[in-house]
Amino acid sequence: MTEAEILQLAERFLGAIESGDAATVRACYAPDAVIWHNNDNVEQSVDKNIRSLDWFARKLPNRHYRVLRREALKDGFLQQHVLEATLPDGTAWKLAACVVVRMEDGLIVRLDEYLDSAATAPLAALGR
Repeated sequence: MTEAEILQLAERFLGAIESGDAATVRACYAPDAVIWHNNDNVEQSVDKNIRSLDWFARKLPNRHYRVLRREALKDGFLQQHVLEATLPDGTAWKLAACVVVRMEDGLIVRLDEYLDSAATAPLAALGR
């Protein structure tokens, strides 16, 4: 893939996450992609990740990703961003994160997300 194609997929992927478009998010992943987060050190399947994203869309409908940095790599991309949302009680909330994404054949095969786990504490109160 060219740098432009990689960055185009990154934009499509993030836009789909932000808008809650699970079908497009799924289409960006290879069927056997692995998603890992530093806060729990667990590898997720695509299905589990989509369920998590659906939960975010329900619990935090007013959310926006402010991209601080995005760079194409030879096999994917790196992105640093801040997820900004409004909690159900009206409180403004932010989560700083960085993702390292590896791609093959135009699809995401691995996504490693590093996030500020202290910032996730308010989410525990939202329930499932």
